[in-house]
Amino acid sequence: MGQYSSLFARPGFRPFAAAGAFAYSAPLVVNIVIAWAVAEAYPGSSQPVTFVALALVFLGLSATLPTLASAAFSGALADRWPRRRLMVAVNGVYIAAAALLVLDLLVRPTASVRAPGPAGFYLPLWVLFVYPLWAAITTASTIFRPAFNASLPRLVDAKDLGRANGLVYAIAIVLGVAASILATDLIALYGNLGVAFAMSVALVLGVGGQFALQAVPRDIDRRVERPPTSFLQDVTAGYRFLWGRRALLQLTLGALAVNFLNAMAFVQLALYATTWLGIANSQAYLYGVLLGGATLGAGFGTLVVNQLNFERRAGAMIIVLIVAQGLTVLGLGVFRSLPFALIDMFLFGMFPGMSQTIFLATVQGTVPDELLGRVFAADEVGSYALVPVGQAVGGTVTLATGAVQLTFVVSGALTIAAGGILAAFRSLRRLAVAPSGGMPEPPIGAVNPPAFEPGDVGPG
Repeated sequence: MGQYSSLFARPGFRPFAAAGAFAYSAPLVVNIVIAWAVAEAYPGSSQPVTFVALALVFLGLSATLPTLASAAFSGALADRWPRRRLMVAVNGVYIAAAALLVLDLLVRPTASVRAPGPAGFYLPLWVLFVYPLWAAITTASTIFRPAFNASLPRLVDAKDLGRANGLVYAIAIVLGVAASILATDLIALYGNLGVAFAMSVALVLGVGGQFALQAVPRDIDRRVERPPTSFLQDVTAGYRFLWGRRALLQLTLGALAVNFLNAMAFVQLALYATTWLGIANSQAYLYGVLLGGATLGAGFGTLVVNQLNFERRAGAMIIVLIVAQGLTVLGLGVFRSLPFALIDMFLFGMFPGMSQTIFLATVQGTVPDELLGRVFAADEVGSYALVPVGQAVGGTVTLATGAVQLTFVVSGALTIAAGGILAAFRSLRRLAVAPSGGMPEPPIGAVNPPAFEPGDVGPG
């Protein structure tokens, strides 16, 4: 544990880690609450499975354009503007949207509106109000992430990036698990009123993140001196850099496919829980345990991966982890067992948690500081561009077959195939962490310069 205690001794790392924990766990709770609320929004309707599937698809699509648009320029904002102040501003947007969601779920307007779809399909007015508020929350998170991830190398040495990322996300995950279980317990205990109480948990997390950000050192707002450029030039610089790094580009395109396939299945998770696993509204806490298991697995993965000395075989490990992730999704569709699903969801969280930590450390250790925000933002665009399409396809598969578990089978099988395709790229298999001047100056409070010498991403 000494390696982690030394991180906490770094000036400003503790409030920074706390701010990240609050910021990353809060949208998770929002997603759980509104997905469950929508899944229970059509009691007694003529086609409950069809209506819920479509309403969940619209939930994903509602954030499509805002997320993609914000991802396109979020990196330029993170590299041009003071990062701490940017995080404070977008977290304020999250707090406002979460507060309005609490109000919407508390009041629940009873009116409804006709919507595109099969005959008789409608959207309750309170569900319609959820969509733009969810879009605001996902937009705020999309802008927050590049600024946060690009700030970490200013607080720790390059040799500690893997452990620092793992620790930050492990704390976020533990907090997210606790908050998710609390939220779903409130739903199970108080029904529709409990949904509003559960959303209040997400609101409290946002407020906690705002307080933590106030204690983050203002020194992380420092700007790297560079020739003046236009905002458009800054936006495109990240894409040009990524285009010139073959392995990182292949990894981004791979993430595009994997996220599309995951979105196919997991936009339907609440429906999967209620129909395939038979979880009733009074057992909503079991849905929270399912999601909490995945989140806990991710936290475990972010910590255990640092014991594997991944730096010299980062790309190969990510490929193996993608295949393993596909197997877990496939298992959810094949086996109809709640105990199995609980174990499987833990593993489903663990494998992406491991690969995410490897990816973050690789980018932070190889990309110059003045480009970090934009490269992370370019990855955000690539990774999330097809998510709404995947959600729409997943809903279509469920509607066509009437069996939500088949969506998981298709998603898992294609994820395994995607991992096999990525294994064919030699440059990606050889991707390694070999920092290339990613930190132009020592982190805040550092006595010695970064431990790594300039290098490059593993040979292509």
